[in-house]
Amino acid sequence: MKKQNFIKASVILMVSAVAAKALGAVFKIPLTNMLGGVGMSYFSCAYSIFLPVYAFSVTGLSTAVATMTAKSHTFGMEENIRRIRRTAHIIFSLVGIVGSLLIFLLAKPFSYISSGGGEAALAVAMIAPSVFFGCVTAVERGYYEGMGNMYPTAVSQVAEGIIRVFAGLWLCGYVCGHGEEFLRYFPEIGDIRALAAAAGIGGVTLSSVGGFLFFAVMGIFSGRKKKEGGKLTCKSSEIAAELVKTSFPIGAGSLVTNLTAIIDMATIMGCIALFGYGGELPVGVENSDVPQFVYGSFSGIALTVFNLVPSVTNMLGKGVLPCIASSWAAGDKEGLRRNTVQALLTAAVIAIPSAVGMGVLSPQILHILFARQSEEAELCVGALRWLMPGMVCLCMSFPVFAMLQGIGKSSSPLKIMLIGTLTKAVGNLVFIPFMGINGASLSTSLCYAVILWVSLGVYFRATGISLSPKPFFGVAYAGLLCGVSAFLGADICGRFAGNMAAAAAATAFGGVIYLFSLYLLSIRKPLAIR
Repeated sequence: MKKQNFIKASVILMVSAVAAKALGAVFKIPLTNMLGGVGMSYFSCAYSIFLPVYAFSVTGLSTAVATMTAKSHTFGMEENIRRIRRTAHIIFSLVGIVGSLLIFLLAKPFSYISSGGGEAALAVAMIAPSVFFGCVTAVERGYYEGMGNMYPTAVSQVAEGIIRVFAGLWLCGYVCGHGEEFLRYFPEIGDIRALAAAAGIGGVTLSSVGGFLFFAVMGIFSGRKKKEGGKLTCKSSEIAAELVKTSFPIGAGSLVTNLTAIIDMATIMGCIALFGYGGELPVGVENSDVPQFVYGSFSGIALTVFNLVPSVTNMLGKGVLPCIASSWAAGDKEGLRRNTVQALLTAAVIAIPSAVGMGVLSPQILHILFARQSEEAELCVGALRWLMPGMVCLCMSFPVFAMLQGIGKSSSPLKIMLIGTLTKAVGNLVFIPFMGINGASLSTSLCYAVILWVSLGVYFRATGISLSPKPFFGVAYAGLLCGVSAFLGADICGRFAGNMAAAAAATAFGGVIYLFSLYLLSIRKPLAIR
């Protein structure tokens, strides 16, 4: 198995993430059009309880296995790697079963607490098995990532995305088309949108089963030839303790991250119910449904678009983690600095123009993607713009967290995320009553700005390295030129063309100016460090 360097590993994962996100958009956008704002609130309710449990049990697991595997691989401890893999499967299969049972048992009470009724309970229950299958899949992904091979993770992500699209949309469409028949089987629900949301969630669960089956089939046909090298140096009990010690704070940090979704669900609907919508009531939306409508629109539209780019740069963290862990274990300070520069600058090069372009073109983007939900899209235009600074900070935070984990500071992201979550909670309560849904976006941006600032300080103090800010200022300047160019392109083309043509022309014009600016500013040189 040939080990991939940071650039190659990150490119593989980012390409797969782009494909997976494109598939996610193909899934989420038609789903939102079918369910509407209220229906998406049921769908988001299921995700609000699923994501924290999934993040706590799965996210830390993949990183822990990858970190321990990378360190053992650096010193040729092949037998130790095999024992890490076996031990992780035993421990976290049990964790996955417990997590799935927890979500299933909490489905009904959580639905009543979050939405004031039991309509979302079926959707919550439908997503429960995903935790178990996600745990098993995460062990395999962590193993291959630690060995420096990102192809299995990349292919499995795309496979999951394909299954989610076909299964989720078909199931949701089928339920919508046979509403009266299904309502007879679930008289306690009474809202076809809740049943359709549960059907869409069923596609998500089937996609996790698909990821599990991918690695099962891969294990059967790969042969898993046993490679000699290195003596066993760790007992299973020691490995288990290290896995738990490493994965717990990472998982807890991810749990805290996903608590922002619960904070939004509670504070947005609560504040809208208490202080009012503050705008013209959309046609066909009853007063009693306004809080769910606003929250469903924000979570289903604004946050869906917001998460497109961070989900790609998240792969930079996966790509750089084995490199940082190996350099730290070997005492290679220059390798540590080189990989740090590449990871942070690559994240900035991707995030800054994306945020500027999406902010400038937010009306066109939302009305193109959500053409059938014009009221929901219009509601989210300002909210998406307020989210863009936070998107840049979040994109750059992912590799920093991975690097902190690579140098053994796996508990630091948890502490940092707690600070960020507190910022988010206070910000929502302060800004939403005065700014409406835009206040939730502003507090999100402040949350991730605080997280990035604190995490960079912790990482640089721990490693003793320092970076020149000059290339980052260059990227920011090029991003500004990109935004101005995109604005002018959209303004000119919008006078004689539709939204789609104007957005395409503006994107192309801004992209060309941005790439030319990077070339003139020689940003390519730091990115090409070997």
